Amino acid sequence: MTDRLAGICFFLLAAGYVWLSAGYTAGFGDPLGPSIFPRVIGIPAVLLGLSLMIWPRHNADWAGADGLLRQGAALLLLVGYALLLEPLGFVLSTFVAVLGLGLLMGAPPIRGVLTAGISAPGLYLLFDRLMGLPLPALGTWFG
Repeated sequence: MTDRLAGICFFLLAAGYVWLSAGYTAGFGDPLGPSIFPRVIGIPAVLLGLSLMIWPRHNADWAGADGLLRQGAALLLLVGYALLLEPLGFVLSTFVAVLGLGLLMGAPPIRGVLTAGISAPGLYLLFDRLMGLPLPALGTWFG
């Protein structure tokens, strides 16, 4: 039953993702348009959700209280990341999010700080400088 519930949720989420991507348009540039990437991700996800609903593999156990608490904390952390991205800037908010998620998954604090310290500026360089996607390096609170 757990696989079927997950399949239904995954199917609905992916179908909504594909449906919303249909409205993405661009006046110039790529002939495929901006909706191709969400569809490339969403259509296989729809199929995965359907396969979980139709052919469940096993009946997994639900997470205990500790697991549900960590999942809730991760969800709050990701929502906070989305809300604080503009005020704090990409680098600082990504550092906090990577560190927080690493600690939630059981990483030692030193390794979490090192991973966050390398990945936050690295992702900024990748997205902002190499791919040309404008990201706020410093947030509105800092400048």
